Amino acid sequence: MNLQEAISAFLQYCQVERAYSAHTTERYRLALAQFYECVMESYEQQPNVDAITNKDVRPFLGWLHDKGMDKKTLRMKLSALKSFFKFCTKRGYCERNPTVGITAPKVDKRLPSYIQQREVEHLMEKFDRNTAVGSRGAALAELLYSSGMRISEALQLDIDSINRTNTTVKVIGKGRKPRIVPLGIPSLNAIDTYLEKRNHFKPDFNEKALFVSNSGTRLSSSQAWRIINSAMKGVTESKQKSPHVLRHSFATHMLDNGADIQSVSELLGHASISTTQIYTHVSIERLKQAYKKAHPKANMESQ
Repeated sequence: MNLQEAISAFLQYCQVERAYSAHTTERYRLALAQFYECVMESYEQQPNVDAITNKDVRPFLGWLHDKGMDKKTLRMKLSALKSFFKFCTKRGYCERNPTVGITAPKVDKRLPSYIQQREVEHLMEKFDRNTAVGSRGAALAELLYSSGMRISEALQLDIDSINRTNTTVKVIGKGRKPRIVPLGIPSLNAIDTYLEKRNHFKPDFNEKALFVSNSGTRLSSSQAWRIINSAMKGVTESKQKSPHVLRHSFATHMLDNGADIQSVSELLGHASISTTQIYTHVSIERLKQAYKKAHPKANMESQ
């Protein structure tokens, strides 16, 4: 089987058998398209997948680096490649996995950006809830902060995903794993207000999506990003002004107010509690800063 055929088979596997989200499948497709482009610079004709060796894989990382991609991106591309060749070896397309033993550069861990609770309140006040556009923005922001869900998860929600009796929402997370997340009353009220005005975007339409665009189709991630980014301007000095900041803020504020890390991990839909532990560092750093600022002996030199 040639390389292009193997890539097509893998993407079909991702969509049908693994039921990966469109976003995840597209990430794999782009990484493999770039790998194919890189490989073809060294071959006169398309190689079979079993002809690929680590001598083809290692230069790929340098090829990406030369295009200005950072360490985090390199790790994501290599991860996609490893998944592809793992699939190929299991299917018998190649005998050896050429990515074995190849590692990407380590990424410096940065503490997640979040906004203060008073800034959250200011953000929610930025939306004009008397309009369809403003009520949609308010509902989206309130939902993200109330639930801690990823923006991709929020945009996949349908109207019937919300259970008003139990004040919960059914979220489909990474790997199509479902979880039930509680919602706060402000979030539910904001959603109700938005749904009252939702048909203003397009009268008499039957779109099941909870969040819709001005043209009445399901809201895209880029449209959602612009809504939150625009509202955050003037609210916070944080460099990051994106929907994910509200997820970070949810986790940080939960831990600040006494929630246990296991519960926060489950609410966030993390596969491992180790992923959630980064937020404990955020809380500790915040406490240190408050201590240094307020305690009379915090900054005294040792005698």
